[in-house]
Amino acid sequence: MGLPAQEQQREPEPALPLVRLNHVAFSCASVEDSIDFYRRVLGFQLIQRPASLDFGGAWMHRDGMGIHLLQRSAGCDAPPRSPAINPKGNHISFQCTDMALTKARLRGMNLDVVTTRVWDGETTVEQLFFHDPDGNVIEICNCEDLPVVPLAPPACLAKQTVQMNVHLYFSC
Repeated sequence: MGLPAQEQQREPEPALPLVRLNHVAFSCASVEDSIDFYRRVLGFQLIQRPASLDFGGAWMHRDGMGIHLLQRSAGCDAPPRSPAINPKGNHISFQCTDMALTKARLRGMNLDVVTTRVWDGETTVEQLFFHDPDGNVIEICNCEDLPVVPLAPPACLAKQTVQMNVHLYFSC
């Protein structure tokens, strides 16, 4: 079942004027525990939230990246936390410049870390996965070593050019 004939002949709409990922938001059992984690482990700093936000939470920032922590309401069920770290599940990924140093520091913090590798031809990328206090999976990698090779876009996107260095994984 395809699009009606008049829809197939329309010019594609221009892409939304996106420039980068602004922030990710995580629902937290304890905003204070999450602030401590993101400060201590990933080096984020606490920044001011807009006064109009009348619910518990915190905003953190580092090098153009934002994390918004949202206090989970009392009695609100948290998503089930898997005890296993799943690199193929939902996660957020941070690019790193020194994987050996990062791995040593994470292990020195007694975090459970799963290490994986991705390769393509001669290029190998190392990935480190671990949980935050609420069970969200965090990845640190040297993924910029992999070239970004665009695939042929669908016909509806043929006239659009997209450049990005962000990858998101969502499990279905």
